[in-house]
Amino acid sequence: MAEIKFSNAQKVAIVDQIQKYFEKELDQELGQFDAEFLLDFFTEKVGSYYYNQGLNDARALLDDKLDTITESFYELEKVTEFN
Repeated sequence: MAEIKFSNAQKVAIVDQIQKYFEKELDQELGQFDAEFLLDFFTEKVGSYYYNQGLNDARALLDDKLDTITESFYELEKVTEFN
């Protein structure tokens, strides 16, 4: 798995969401440094789980699409005396 990296704009948006969550749900003010540290921690420790789930979701979607394509091929087959 490649290292999970966020653009500066993404990191700013995520840090903002973390700070808002702490303020609203936990009634605690979280500074930018602490929010970035928390983001880095979760990215390192939990990111792989989300990444793997994304792969599983993509794999399931691809399997469904391939099944549909395979069915379409069978529908295109011409009747012969051998089938």
